[in-house]
Amino acid sequence: MINENDVIETLDELETFLLIIENGGLGLNNVGGIALATNNSNGRPFVAVLDDNHKLLLGRWVTQDVFDNGKDLVRKGPNNVH
Repeated sequence: MINENDVIETLDELETFLLIIENGGLGLNNVGGIALATNNSNGRPFVAVLDDNHKLLLGRWVTQDVFDNGKDLVRKGPNNVH
C-alpha cells in the first residue's frame, strides 16, 4: 500500500506526515507504530505505518537523505525531537 507518486523528500515533510498520523488525520485504525524500512525487493527506503500486529497499513517512499537523517524523528516522535 505504497503510492508510487507520494515521496517524502524533506525532514519537514516527514514531520508533517508523522503529525498527521499521530492526530488520526488519515483515519487509520489500530496504528501500532511507525518505522523507517527498506523494500525487500529493491532496497528503496520508506516510512511504514504499522498496525498492532506489525502489518503495513500505509507506506510512503522517502529519499535516502530522509531515511538517513529522520531516524530520531520517527523513533522519538515529532514532538520530542526539537
